[in-house]
Amino acid sequence: MDPADLRRLETVGAQSEFTDGQVLIEHGKHGTGLYVILEGTVVVEAPGGTRELGPGAFIGERALLSADGRRTARVRATSNVRVLAVDRSDFERLCAEDPAFARRFTDDGE
Repeated sequence: MDPADLRRLETVGAQSEFTDGQVLIEHGKHGTGLYVILEGTVVVEAPGGTRELGPGAFIGERALLSADGRRTARVRATSNVRVLAVDRSDFERLCAEDPAFARRFTDDGE
């Protein structure tokens, strides 16, 4: 993640922690926000396969950018994890202020 984008998200987000094995995102649920991984690792379990993500990765953005707002994957902590949690309304406001900001979230994550 670009350091400038992370600083923008830090102005509206709050840090949160999850323990090894805890589910952060459940497939099919309505997306209420996104997470930026600050410490630890998660596994993304999607219909197309699984992948592990660590610090600097973001998850949950696809539900915020999609028409139906549903989660496309299950995400589970594979270690103790510290994340920056950003609510949907704050993310949408940042995207409205800078459309290029939103485009940078379409290449990675959940």
